[in-house]
Amino acid sequence: MDKTEAHYKKMTQTPVMKLVIMLGIPTTISMLITNVYNLVDTYFVGSLGESQQGAVGVLFTLQCIIQAFSFMLGHGSGAFVSKALAEKDVRQATKYASTAFFSGAAIGLVLCVLGLSFLKPFAIFLGSTDTILPYAIDYGTWVCLSCPFVVCSFILNNILRYEGKASMAMIGLVSGGIINIFGDWLFIRVFEMGVYGAGLATAISQFISFGILVTVHLKSAQSKLSLRAVSGKVRDYFDICKVGLPSMLRQGLTSVSSGILNNLARPFGDAAIAALSVINRYSSLVLCVGLGIGQGFQPVASFNHQAKEYTRVKKALLGTMTIGIALMGTMAIFGFIFPGQIVSVFQKSPEVIRIGKFGLRAASVGSMVMPVSVCANMLYQSIRQAGTASFLSMLRSGLAMIPTMIILSRLWGLNGILLSQPVADVISSLICLPFILHFVLKTPNTALKPE
Repeated sequence: MDKTEAHYKKMTQTPVMKLVIMLGIPTTISMLITNVYNLVDTYFVGSLGESQQGAVGVLFTLQCIIQAFSFMLGHGSGAFVSKALAEKDVRQATKYASTAFFSGAAIGLVLCVLGLSFLKPFAIFLGSTDTILPYAIDYGTWVCLSCPFVVCSFILNNILRYEGKASMAMIGLVSGGIINIFGDWLFIRVFEMGVYGAGLATAISQFISFGILVTVHLKSAQSKLSLRAVSGKVRDYFDICKVGLPSMLRQGLTSVSSGILNNLARPFGDAAIAALSVINRYSSLVLCVGLGIGQGFQPVASFNHQAKEYTRVKKALLGTMTIGIALMGTMAIFGFIFPGQIVSVFQKSPEVIRIGKFGLRAASVGSMVMPVSVCANMLYQSIRQAGTASFLSMLRSGLAMIPTMIILSRLWGLNGILLSQPVADVISSLICLPFILHFVLKTPNTALKPE
């Protein structure tokens, strides 16, 4: 049995929830490690002061913009790689992988040049105060320089996932995370390089992670990376971007809403922005559990929907959502019960702890319902219903978040700002629920096979 046939059998005959978990656990571990090193970053930078920590929070928005392009190309090409392999067409899979990879490298270079050229005005636009700005420039310089490697790493990671090789994709991300943690300690504590050192550690770790992912892809993936395979057809680029658009909207709107959030919090001082930075980092840690399992669901949904195994897609959807609610709910409980203790780990300022305590407790409530919107979004993107997926992806950080943020900030000031994300999470989940029910009830069943 050749590799293509073996992969087809694995994706369509392995018990579906076993397959989702098998693909989801490596992705969850990868995301946990990534978020742990983000928390370690927050911890080391937080020991330098409120303004330094605020700088990391401001640059989180820039990182979201970079990830928006990365996820668009990675998820868009990955869905077509999965489709091609379901049709046992390795040549097409190579075309989509190569087109996304080399396009991503070009986009990463453009973002790098633009970021370095306009870093100061951009940091101000994203909410930097006068005291935060110098540190934002120090950290942001390295974020921009590492941009091409970050974009290409995300693309390779997603292609490997859609090929059912999540454990291989995990190697690159976990290695980068561990190196970043060591780099933070070395450059901040030993060499006393401050925020500049934190940025340098992040850039080095991302370069090494990129090298590992390229090596893993060349050795284990069915699709290949070749300049000759890059498509010359505008239609192929359009298709990749169309399917990947929900991911770009989701991440892009996260950056927009984060920028608005920082600007709304700016009148309340550096302590408010620093508290938001800690809340966002911890919330991302909780979210990565739901996203990790959800990203195990994506290749299963994409492959089986193309193979017309609709019952397997339904079982995977409902099972993933149930597991996500259970895991994220469990993690969120800690944020609700011990918010002050968690914030104090990263920032000792009494004012930051006071603000962060309320905000983290509110964010924990909102995160309990997030698996509903996450799974709905990933479902429609994986089955290439780009219009529906794009609408759903715009909810949490855009259509629901931005109006909620503006309204609540005017009603209740800083507390309204802190409540806006959890309120938007609840609204998004309520809107997404009918889309899940529609798919489950209206999509035809396939003949059940023993699992």
